[in-house]
Amino acid sequence: MKLDKIVAQAAVEAVKSLYGQDVPLNLVQVQKTRPEFEGNMTLVIFPLLKISHKKPEDTAREIGEYIAAHNDFVEQYTIVKGFLNFTFRPHTWLSMLQAIDNDAHYGEKRATAESPLAMVEYSSPNTNKPLHLGHVRNNLLGWSLARILEANGWRVVKTNIVNDRGIHICKSMLAWEKWGNGITPEAAHKKGDHLIGDFYVLFDKHYREEVATLKAQYEAEGVAADEAEERAKRESPLIKEAHAMLVKWEQGDKEVRELWKKMNSWVYAGFDQTYKALGVSFDKIYYESDTYLVGKKKVMEGLQRGLFFRKEDGSVWADLTQEGLDQKLLIRNDGTSVYMTQDIGTATMRFSDYPIDKMIYVVGNEQNYHFQVLSILLDRLGFKWGKDLVHFSYGMVNLPNGKMKSREGTVVDADELIAQMTSEARKMSDELGKGAEMTEEERSDVARIVGLGALKYFILKVDARKNMLFNPAESIDFNGNTGPFIQYTYARIRSIMRKADGVKDSLGDGYSPNEKETELIQKLGDFGSTVAEAGRNYNPATLCNYCYELTKLFNSFYHDYSILGAESAEALAFRYVLARNVAKVIKNGMGLLGIEVPERM
Repeated sequence: MKLDKIVAQAAVEAVKSLYGQDVPLNLVQVQKTRPEFEGNMTLVIFPLLKISHKKPEDTAREIGEYIAAHNDFVEQYTIVKGFLNFTFRPHTWLSMLQAIDNDAHYGEKRATAESPLAMVEYSSPNTNKPLHLGHVRNNLLGWSLARILEANGWRVVKTNIVNDRGIHICKSMLAWEKWGNGITPEAAHKKGDHLIGDFYVLFDKHYREEVATLKAQYEAEGVAADEAEERAKRESPLIKEAHAMLVKWEQGDKEVRELWKKMNSWVYAGFDQTYKALGVSFDKIYYESDTYLVGKKKVMEGLQRGLFFRKEDGSVWADLTQEGLDQKLLIRNDGTSVYMTQDIGTATMRFSDYPIDKMIYVVGNEQNYHFQVLSILLDRLGFKWGKDLVHFSYGMVNLPNGKMKSREGTVVDADELIAQMTSEARKMSDELGKGAEMTEEERSDVARIVGLGALKYFILKVDARKNMLFNPAESIDFNGNTGPFIQYTYARIRSIMRKADGVKDSLGDGYSPNEKETELIQKLGDFGSTVAEAGRNYNPATLCNYCYELTKLFNSFYHDYSILGAESAEALAFRYVLARNVAKVIKNGMGLLGIEVPERM
């Protein structure tokens, strides 16, 4: 039961009776009453003046009188120029709270077999390095978006496309061959993705040394500095070896393929550990080593249909000049594919596997142009969702000391970050004397929940489209707009619930909620519209803000009013149910963000 809908419906009936005209429900403007005025909900009169042909105050008075006479939710109404403010009767608040209490999935829509299907792609790691902070933001956004869409009644398939082929993969493989001495993750006591990442950095170190040496040699021969550097990068023996290995891979060379499979298996085992620690998973994983061939086939079909064209050197292109863009390379003159071709192949495989109604790519904003082109190409190739694909474009994560660089080994490793956040949460909890009554196992689990909650909330509360500066120290705080603040409030409510065991928890008709209690109920009533808004705008930050605002309201109420020490049995029962539902909505709202809430802290 939504208060704005109650007022809007009453206004429609009033206008019909008073002025003899039908007004569509969606044209009736109802909003929360501003804090400086008395009332709970406000009907905006101005849009109705063309129907009433009267002054704003006269129209407001007539409509107010009619609604008060024909609806029992009105305790009183006031008029401020063209605004009609309604104050609700106590039973309206009690009925609203009861409706919320009766619905375990309050504010969420449940998908059916007939619901539309959305596919959400996120993570997209490379098998030459471990997951880093940028991947963390990507995974958290993707997982949360999938959960929010499910809460809006969509069927959702969560998918990952793994970049397991290409020159960067060969760099790690070649470095392991040259300097690895047969080392394995087990022998190194390292996760496989970390081990392979070390060799990627090692390749770059040796490559840079070669380039520097060759550049100096070419400059000594009289070549200009810029030209010398470009030539050195091309002529480096290491990069030539890496390209030769890539050619062998493309040709299906047995030894290269076996090495590739072995090293990738190490990486996948490492990825799985990180995903589990982050609390994310996938329904389907695709691999670029499979999709690129499908993409080449699809492009060649498009070439035959006249959708693309071939240049004299044998390369295949798409002409996008009519769409205001340029020409886009799809297949190189040596027959190898580009990323765009791979994405076409991936789309083809996905559409074959699932009846997709909406495709959402969670990819950084540096790929905006790529997805603009991909949308046009998929539409041209006949994918029904191609034109309307969603590129959930998010900003970069920067550090206080600048951008991350994988090749230089200066990234913030995801595993190290998770461990650090857990450790910091435990340290802060111990310093504050929290969890003294818990077992060691319980304290460790709470530290994990709080540490990850701090990380996730800090990242998700920022509008995804914006770049963000990540500072771990700011995220773990039991006060302010943080995950631990919300988690602690939930744990506090759960503690109250345990102490109130046996309390009558049914709402009677005799209690009249005070101002802060009605404010809390009204905020609870906004949960469904908040979930809908977050889904409509693809913005988990909307939910973060809601959970924070609800938590602040509860803490303000709890500061002024006792629950267990309530002045009457009716007040105790009411506040018990109210607190229980605040906890429920906090838990469900944070759950849509992928954030756990502990039962005790």
